[in-house]
Amino acid sequence: MRSKIKKADRIVIKVGTSSLTYGNGKVNIGSIEKLVRKLADLSNRGKEIILVSSGAVGIGMGKLNIERRPAEVTERQAIAAVGQTELMHLYSKIFSEFGITVGQILLTRDVFAHETSRKNVINTFDSLIGKKIIPIVNENDSVSTEELEFDENSTFSENDMLAALVSILTKADLLIILSDIDGFYTSDPRKDKQAMILETVTDINGEIERFAGGNGSIRGTGGMITKLNAAKICMENSVNVVIANGDNMDNIEGIINGDKIGTLFAGKA
Repeated sequence: MRSKIKKADRIVIKVGTSSLTYGNGKVNIGSIEKLVRKLADLSNRGKEIILVSSGAVGIGMGKLNIERRPAEVTERQAIAAVGQTELMHLYSKIFSEFGITVGQILLTRDVFAHETSRKNVINTFDSLIGKKIIPIVNENDSVSTEELEFDENSTFSENDMLAALVSILTKADLLIILSDIDGFYTSDPRKDKQAMILETVTDINGEIERFAGGNGSIRGTGGMITKLNAAKICMENSVNVVIANGDNMDNIEGIINGDKIGTLFAGKA
């Protein structure tokens, strides 16, 4: 099954807040530089890359020296506005050093619900990719409260579902979800030493669903439940998904080369 990944041409990479910031909330510039270098190289190889990036709120908190996420949604929206500006500035600056131009696409859930707006977004993606521009996607946190009011059953949390919907919308071959964990385990490996990583999942059944649980870090929101939900709709739409650790950006290249990294959720043929 991993051999099919080598043939992937259009690839969506989703990176979470934990991969972009340190534990103290400050920007992890080294990690962002490594991510950009890998994506720029893939683009130069002829791969069509779409980056779905979380981190607006987390980076905004670091920029404003705020240690914990505020309870008020309006406060988080303001933080997201600051963080999104900082995040895109970093991406644009670093990508330009490798000769790559990027374009920002901010989405809200209603875009996917209406045919006209959905077609407009597809045309925007195709136009950017056709011009060798890497689209960088995030939920529009400053106007949308879907992600900011996250709970375990929310679907847009930490952009996992957003990445899945973008993958389906753009007819991507592969979605790589970079997290703070090596893959999908039978239980939380940070709490259970007996937890085992699953190399491949071909069907998300009741047993697989029971393995998932819990939320993310104080700077992010996503947990394995949200990633599992994202993987499920991708599999149903013939998109392969790999969940892997974003602490090592070399994993991106390894995954695309067909190495057994992370957990593969095989899309239906």
